Amino acid sequence: MNWLTEYVRPKIRTLFTREVPENLWHQCPECQQMIFHRDFAASHKVCPHCGHHMRILAKERLDWTFDEGSYTVIELPKVVADPLRFRDSKRYADRLKEARDKTHTEDAILVAHGSIQGRKAVVAVMDFDFIGGSMGAAVGEAIVAGARLATLQQCPYIVFTASGGARMMEGAISLMQMPRTVIAAQLVKDARLPFIIVLTDPTTGGVTASFAMLGDIQIAEPGAMIGFAGSRVIEQTVREKLPEGFQRAEYLLEHGIIDMVVKRDDMPATLARLIGLLMPYEPPPSSATPEPPAPEVLGTSSPAGE
Repeated sequence: MNWLTEYVRPKIRTLFTREVPENLWHQCPECQQMIFHRDFAASHKVCPHCGHHMRILAKERLDWTFDEGSYTVIELPKVVADPLRFRDSKRYADRLKEARDKTHTEDAILVAHGSIQGRKAVVAVMDFDFIGGSMGAAVGEAIVAGARLATLQQCPYIVFTASGGARMMEGAISLMQMPRTVIAAQLVKDARLPFIIVLTDPTTGGVTASFAMLGDIQIAEPGAMIGFAGSRVIEQTVREKLPEGFQRAEYLLEHGIIDMVVKRDDMPATLARLIGLLMPYEPPPSSATPEPPAPEVLGTSSPAGE
């Protein structure tokens, strides 16, 4: 060893070596292939190798659903943060604070309004990263608030679900949100407006058992896990081996439980087409639409004696 190896070489390495960020590559949990971060963002977090749809944040969902990412997030009703002062391995209040710092949202849902390919809509999006997307009082209030906004604006109500079920840290209060969200769905239907559900991975528990299965149209993303209880619990209960792909979107489509499976990139166009089919056409207020000409009568039956 001499001064060249001990002193000069480390100095040269310091000058020419740059630290490589850790988030340049993402690994697909399905096929284990590595995806470059720019390709990962461009594909909307869908694996370009196997088509696996990875979980996304609520804000990302809104950005990719509305036209040019332009929408207005509404302020949701305030609820009591920790009504039971619940504590297990840690305080519920601390869990809420950690989830808010992680997701930069107040709870497991965002509600916004805007246009999807030129058609007005109110969209609610659940966020699985916020305590597993669990449904507590805040989520219940948000679903109801979105329904009221849709009826006020006379436009469709679209809900993207992603949840592990009821938020048991709120006890019976969380279970009360199941009938409340059912009432919210009924408000939209009573107003004769489309209520569209998009089931994403995963949608389980009390969310599945309430409003998530009440849509006029039930859509799911490819590979989404949808059900009430987990497959292991079901197998232990019925004491039978479940079929391959049980509780996945494709299995549910094959058995008539949902209406369609739609890829993430195709979702805005599909939603716009459904809105066009379910809502009457309203021409822009600035353009005057002429009255359609009367149909030409090709033949009539004459009354007897004429």
